[in-house]
Amino acid sequence: MSISKTEAKQLLERMIFEETHPKDWVEDVWGLSPFLGDSAAKLFEVFEALIECCPEAQLENLLQGYYQQNFMNDELHSKGEN
Repeated sequence: MSISKTEAKQLLERMIFEETHPKDWVEDVWGLSPFLGDSAAKLFEVFEALIECCPEAQLENLLQGYYQQNFMNDELHSKGEN
Protein backbone atom coordinates (compact mmCIF):
# COMPACT_ATOMS: atom_id res chain seq x y z
CA MET A 1 0.00 0.00 0.00
CA SER A 2 1.56 3.30 -1.03
CA ILE A 3 1.17 6.52 0.89
CA SER A 4 0.80 10.05 -0.41
CA LYS A 5 3.24 12.87 0.21
CA THR A 6 0.72 14.42 2.58
CA GLU A 7 0.52 11.22 4.63
CA ALA A 8 4.30 10.81 4.60
CA LYS A 9 4.77 14.38 5.75
CA GLN A 10 2.29 13.91 8.59
CA LEU A 11 3.98 10.69 9.72
CA LEU A 12 7.44 12.25 9.61
CA GLU A 13 6.20 15.30 11.50
CA ARG A 14 4.76 13.05 14.24
CA MET A 15 8.00 11.08 14.37
CA ILE A 16 10.18 14.20 14.62
CA PHE A 17 8.04 16.73 16.49
CA GLU A 18 5.82 14.24 18.38
CA GLU A 19 2.75 16.08 19.69
CA THR A 20 3.98 19.59 18.85
CA HIS A 21 3.07 21.31 15.59
CA PRO A 22 6.33 22.01 13.70
CA LYS A 23 5.81 25.78 13.63
CA ASP A 24 5.11 25.78 17.37
CA TRP A 25 8.33 23.80 17.86
CA VAL A 26 10.27 26.46 15.94
CA GLU A 27 8.69 29.19 18.08
CA ASP A 28 9.50 27.28 21.29
CA VAL A 29 13.14 26.88 20.25
CA TRP A 30 13.25 30.56 19.23
CA GLY A 31 11.98 31.46 22.71
CA LEU A 32 14.85 29.56 24.29
CA SER A 33 17.51 31.02 22.03
CA PRO A 34 17.18 33.27 18.97
CA PHE A 35 20.34 31.72 17.51
CA LEU A 36 18.97 28.18 17.86
CA GLY A 37 15.53 29.38 16.78
CA ASP A 38 16.99 30.63 13.51
CA SER A 39 18.58 27.22 12.96
CA ALA A 40 15.29 25.48 13.84
CA ALA A 41 13.43 27.64 11.31
CA LYS A 42 15.97 26.78 8.61
CA LEU A 43 15.75 23.07 9.45
CA PHE A 44 11.97 23.13 9.17
CA GLU A 45 12.17 25.00 5.86
CA VAL A 46 14.56 22.39 4.47
CA PHE A 47 12.37 19.58 5.83
CA GLU A 48 9.37 20.93 3.92
CA ALA A 49 11.42 21.42 0.73
CA LEU A 50 12.75 17.86 0.91
CA ILE A 51 9.25 16.47 1.32
CA GLU A 52 8.12 18.40 -1.76
CA CYS A 53 10.98 17.32 -4.02
CA CYS A 54 11.27 13.70 -2.86
CA PRO A 55 9.25 11.09 -4.82
CA GLU A 56 6.49 9.33 -2.88
CA ALA A 57 8.17 5.92 -3.23
CA GLN A 58 11.37 7.22 -1.60
CA LEU A 59 9.42 8.84 1.23
CA GLU A 60 7.60 5.57 1.82
CA ASN A 61 10.89 3.62 1.87
CA LEU A 62 12.38 6.13 4.30
CA LEU A 63 9.40 5.81 6.62
CA GLN A 64 9.44 2.03 6.46
CA GLY A 65 13.12 2.02 7.36
CA TYR A 66 12.60 4.31 10.34
CA TYR A 67 9.60 2.39 11.60
CA GLN A 68 11.44 -0.93 11.29
CA GLN A 69 14.45 0.53 13.09
CA ASN A 70 12.27 1.95 15.88
CA PHE A 71 10.36 -1.34 16.16
CA MET A 72 13.60 -3.28 16.50
CA ASN A 73 14.95 -0.81 19.08
CA ASP A 74 11.70 -1.03 21.06
CA GLU A 75 11.91 -4.83 21.00
CA LEU A 76 15.51 -4.77 22.26
CA HIS A 77 14.68 -2.32 25.04
CA SER A 78 11.65 -4.35 26.14
CA LYS A 79 13.90 -7.41 26.42
CA GLY A 80 16.51 -5.44 28.40
CA GLU A 81 19.12 -5.55 25.62
CA ASN A 82 21.05 -2.64 24.08
